[in-house]
Amino acid sequence: MIRPLTLILLCKSNWQFDTRFTKSGYGFHPFVVRYSACCLLFVLLIACLPRPAISSSNVDEMPPAAALPCSLFPADNIWNTRVDNLPLDPNSAAYISTIGADDSLHPDFGSGVWPPGSNSPIGIPFVDAPGSQPQVPVSFLYDEESDDGPYPIPPNPPIEGGPDGDGDRHILVLDRDNCLLYELFDAWPDGNGGWDAGSGAIFDLNSHDLRPDGWTSADAAGLPILPGLVRYDEAAAGVINHAIRFTAPQTREAHVWPAGHDASSLTGWQYPPMGQRFRLKASFDISSFSPDVQVILQAMKTYGLILADNGSAWHLSGAPDDRWDNDVLGELKSVPGSAFEAVDVSALMIDPNSGQTRLFDEFAFLPVVQTVP
Repeated sequence: MIRPLTLILLCKSNWQFDTRFTKSGYGFHPFVVRYSACCLLFVLLIACLPRPAISSSNVDEMPPAAALPCSLFPADNIWNTRVDNLPLDPNSAAYISTIGADDSLHPDFGSGVWPPGSNSPIGIPFVDAPGSQPQVPVSFLYDEESDDGPYPIPPNPPIEGGPDGDGDRHILVLDRDNCLLYELFDAWPDGNGGWDAGSGAIFDLNSHDLRPDGWTSADAAGLPILPGLVRYDEAAAGVINHAIRFTAPQTREAHVWPAGHDASSLTGWQYPPMGQRFRLKASFDISSFSPDVQVILQAMKTYGLILADNGSAWHLSGAPDDRWDNDVLGELKSVPGSAFEAVDVSALMIDPNSGQTRLFDEFAFLPVVQTVP
């Protein structure tokens, strides 16, 4: 079998262009015709090469997420795609400076409650429910950008900030039998068995479909929340194979794939857009950190962070769990913003309405055509 590189060299060796023939009206040298035939044969050869279903270069084999009944989107979804080999975003330095190069990471999750004595868990909680969970009506403030109910919200669901909280009050419900994710923002009981909410979104976790462009979700970027949370079970299992949600104080009036919504009036290019991907620099030494923290930091190197909402600088989102050691998680506060860089993921996009990622090896054997003067 002729290897692609061998074929390229054969073609190149036959590339000649003699100006005497063109000037006299005879057209291309016969070797030019031979070169064109080689290029055609090259294209046909590449088209026939076998391709793996998933490229190990940017997508890992992903079992169902630790301690969850469903995988959080397919393995080749943008949430679950490696970004450690992608190019830098040209505005990386400006974005880091705007968010805060001297500010440090802050784990917005842990064990217990905050403030002490409250009923507010530390983090964004979620609950999984059976497919038979009775559904209840939900009315939305932003109903034109929300998915109509009813939603399968169980009695007394966990709420971000607790039942008495007045913050974002997210409710996340995972339908474990149908692998559907229901998320609400600013959710309050209506007193009649239903709920009032600012916005709501339903995600099919077996699908790559994104929300319509311009639509919010339960998050400012129009993205799901649960797939970006750090969870204790995956840290304890030794691997986090997805991007992590985080917030920044100032964002641009713009969004980039896979985000579909933004929440700012700032237009300067120094402000990062919603959906911007970041990663921890490969050179950052994580060997001195505790094992659970090393797992989190390695995920930031491999899968990165996704900017999903306005908030405090470098605040990482995670699920509350009494097994977290808050002192250990506090080690993350020693990681400065300057240890991060912005990543350009645009080459991964197949369809702007889909979270499915392009395989790197589609570009592995592109020929470089040079002419001989």
